Amino acid sequence: MTRRQLAALAAAGALAGRKTARAASKYTGALDGFESKVDGAAFDPLIYSRKLYEKAPLRLTFRATSRKQAEAWQNKLRAKLTELLGMPPRSRAPLNPITLETREFPGYRREKLVFSSEPGLHVLAYLLTPSKGQAPHATVICVPGHGRGVDDIVGIDAEGRDRTGKEGYQHDFALQVVEQGLAAAAIEPIAFGCRRDPAARKGALGRSSCQPIAGSALLLGQTMIGWRVRDVMRTIDWIETRKELDATRVGCMGISGGGTCTLFSSAMEPRIRAAMVSGYLCTFRDSIFSLSHCMDNYVPGILNWAEMYDIAGLIAPRPLFAESGEKDDIFPIDAFRASFARVRKVYEVLGAADRIEQETFNAAHSFHGVKGLAFLKQRLTAPA
Repeated sequence: MTRRQLAALAAAGALAGRKTARAASKYTGALDGFESKVDGAAFDPLIYSRKLYEKAPLRLTFRATSRKQAEAWQNKLRAKLTELLGMPPRSRAPLNPITLETREFPGYRREKLVFSSEPGLHVLAYLLTPSKGQAPHATVICVPGHGRGVDDIVGIDAEGRDRTGKEGYQHDFALQVVEQGLAAAAIEPIAFGCRRDPAARKGALGRSSCQPIAGSALLLGQTMIGWRVRDVMRTIDWIETRKELDATRVGCMGISGGGTCTLFSSAMEPRIRAAMVSGYLCTFRDSIFSLSHCMDNYVPGILNWAEMYDIAGLIAPRPLFAESGEKDDIFPIDAFRASFARVRKVYEVLGAADRIEQETFNAAHSFHGVKGLAFLKQRLTAPA
């Protein structure tokens, strides 16, 4: 090898080294190279917000030590929650239900219908009633999480066809309810499925209208959670009109965003006799507060008054089942366990420790239902 070739080879090696060095020290921001001169933590907004969380007053967090104190606490927090959610007065508008279709399946009947939640605001629902068992049936309001909407929990695939396998993270849990011998009233949450704005409808079926609709609610001094709670309340109004359904034995259940709706609805609506929350019960600090979530999760000012476990405590002494996947990276499992323990204390003070249960399972964010469905069935079919 000549000296010229050797020099060229050395130059190429030096250039490659410089490229490697540049690749190893990829530019990450304006503070590159100044790490020793600044406090990096002071530029982290999550660290800052968590410090503020530690000072959050939680003025109405649970501290009662007697049944009388606990009941007084529930009344105060429920009133404050009504205010924070921007809940409108209970609607007395006509429901005007319309049945669109009725079909028979092995073991159950499926009715597709719409009713009015508010003037100019309609709800799509599927009523699944078991073929066996005596009417009026105990009924579970089923609320789906983010995805294609209610179709995805009643056995309808993305092409609008019937499917036999329970697919996706929600596993057709409304079908699982009717397989338990209960009726299922599966509702389409506002901003999902057929209740989306035109811009969202141009996208995939799983694209929601949570933005901008949840933002619109906030600008009006209301919340998406409050709107969805209202829909659940109106669903119970509709259940009361159906002779084959028992309005005194109504449950509510949901996964993820449907779990959010279930928890808040059950906290606000005493007609819900039992609840099952899947993939949601946690702490605001470790989930909504610290991780990227849809705008439909947020309640302005909630941490001035209460944590998520306090909201769940408003369900007591009515039966509550909560479940969570041990690999759920949206609602961390350790926070689920800590939150459940706090809710259980409310039940204990109210003398109802036997009415709250939980299950964790080896999976990510998904519906499980192994113990929860049996819990709901037992609580909704047992004598009051």
